[in-house]
Formats: sequence, C-alpha cells, structure tokens
Amino acid sequence: MNKWPWYGHIILAAVIGALAFFFYFKPKGQELKSRRAEREKLEQEVRDLKVKKQQLDQIETELAGMRMTLKELEVIIPEKKEISDILRRIQQLAFDARLEIIKFAPRGEIRKEFYAEWPIPIEVTGNYHNLATFFDRLSNFARIFNVEDFSVRSLPTQTDAATISSSFTAKTYYFLDEPSAPPGAQPKPGVRP
Repeated sequence: MNKWPWYGHIILAAVIGALAFFFYFKPKGQELKSRRAEREKLEQEVRDLKVKKQQLDQIETELAGMRMTLKELEVIIPEKKEISDILRRIQQLAFDARLEIIKFAPRGEIRKEFYAEWPIPIEVTGNYHNLATFFDRLSNFARIFNVEDFSVRSLPTQTDAATISSSFTAKTYYFLDEPSAPPGAQPKPGVRP
C-alpha cells in the first residue's frame, strides 16, 4: 500500500467511504427517517388526544350540569311511588288552611311520552282567605301542580268559617318508568302491549 500512487489512496478511501455509506450510514439514515416519521405520528396522536381530552372535559361538564338539572326535575316531578305521599300532603295543606274537603277524587293517569299527568278533582268549602292560603301553599309546594277548571261560588247558608265553595282540578305529574310508545308505533316482537 505504501507503493500505491496518491490517487490509489484516494480511491481506497472513496471505496471505504462508499462501503461505510451504503452499509452503515444509509441504513442509519433510513432508521432515523422512520423514527422521525414515527415521532411525528406520535406527536400528532398526542395533539389529537389533547383535543379529545378537551372535548371529554367539556362533555363531562355538560353531563354534570344535566345531572344537576335532572335532580332539580326529580324534585319537581316525582316518581309514581311518591304520589300517595303527595296526595296526603295536599289534604294536609287544605286542612292547615282550614278548608273542608267535600270532594277529593284522584282520576286515572294520562300517559304522555315520558311522564304522566294525574288530575285530582277537588271541592272545598271555607272562606276566601283560607282558599288563598291553600293556593299560596300549593304554589310553594316542591312539586309541580297546575290548577285547572277553577270555580268559586258563594254558599247559600254562610257561617264565619264557610262562605264559599270552590271546585278545581289540581293536576300533578310524575315520571314513567318506561317511556310510552308513540301513537302508531309497533311493539317490539315478543313484547305484549
């Protein structure tokens, strides 16, 4: 090798450099390139996951708000099992307002999509002040009550405690365990209506 001309050393260095390039540096370059692509892919996945995490946080916040709204609605609209307690409370409200209950006849439920209405025809006697006290207390009741078909008439024979007679329908609502099927909907196979 010592006797080689100077360009022989250059050619040998070029061959060694080419061999090093093709067998060492080029595979390392490909590996580096694939690792960069993998890193970019992972960074994109991290960015996507951060966006999804923000969306999830927003959904969880909305869900918490909806749960609070549902709890508020459950206070206003009871489940069916609480209805008997509510009926006793209405009777107690009338008694506390010094009204005499002449008629208290809860009717059957009227089913809607996910709730049911329960009309309760009521007839009471008392005086205007007592009737106003009853309706004030009923309006402050935690559950929803609508008063419909309201009428007031004076009694033919009046006393200090009873000057008027009033009839009305107090309508309350409760959640159904299973939503009603929309009109015209076919029942599921194997399920009886």
